[in-house]
Amino acid sequence: MDWKIELIFIPVTDVDRARDFYAGIGYTVDHDQTVMPGLRFVQLTPPGSACSIAFGEGITEMTPGTQNSIQVVVPDADEALAHLRSHGVEASDVDEQAWGRFVTFDDPDGNTWTLQELPDFSAQQPS
Repeated sequence: MDWKIELIFIPVTDVDRARDFYAGIGYTVDHDQTVMPGLRFVQLTPPGSACSIAFGEGITEMTPGTQNSIQVVVPDADEALAHLRSHGVEASDVDEQAWGRFVTFDDPDGNTWTLQELPDFSAQQPS
């Protein structure tokens, strides 16, 4: 049986600002629906991802800026960093570790994302 993560909720203060931020860095806007007063659902998908994010009004009780546990694998950390900075996003320099190369950035509410370029495990010698 497969278990697939499909949707992660992001707590935000300004739904339109968050939608514009994520769309501005290349996420696809899948849905933006006001279901009823006080319930708005916005879903976006990062390029190449099978998992989407969602935020809106009446969606989560999490405090904006507290979602700091999302890690995304990218093929090239340098390219991801250049992409973010070209869109005006402040992001960390690439952090080189034995288990990957990392870039972090915050959305406008302070929710932190970690991007990881995986090491080339096929090039490593067995110990």
